[in-house]
Amino acid sequence: EHLGFAWEQLQTAEQTHGTGLAIVTQPLGGLEALPVVDGLLTNTPGVLLAIMVADCCAISVVDPAKKALALLHSGKCGSEANILGKAITEMANHFDSPPQDLIVQLSPCIRPPHYEIDFAATIRAQAADAGVPSEQIHDEQICTASDPDRFYSYRREKGLTGRMLALLGY
Repeated sequence: EHLGFAWEQLQTAEQTHGTGLAIVTQPLGGLEALPVVDGLLTNTPGVLLAIMVADCCAISVVDPAKKALALLHSGKCGSEANILGKAITEMANHFDSPPQDLIVQLSPCIRPPHYEIDFAATIRAQAADAGVPSEQIHDEQICTASDPDRFYSYRREKGLTGRMLALLGY
């Protein structure tokens, strides 16, 4: 509500560590998640996309010209399967969003030395490979496992942890 959205405008995803994407035109509201989906895309005003993470990366993709959005859950599996590249292709196909117009923002996520794979580096490379200009790819390089006062970490807390919520809408 503080962001100007009602509960009914919220859409979540089941998040199966896959590459399933869904275009959201009418949210289900609350916490009724879309099944077998790790990425949500919309160009509908008033839809609030929601992804939960605890070491994985929440990737926000915005086309400010077309007012199209994507919010993705990408950890080791999603990054290896290039969920970001698939979402960029879907944004071009469904919203006519060219990669050179997109802005990509990575959330805090686990990073070396706390995790053996630097999937954030993979995500940044995939954004560039898809045609997003490097100056439009943003990553504060914050590690969730390094800061227990600010972030949950599934790995650090051995699975007994909460989740952080990423929201994206307009």
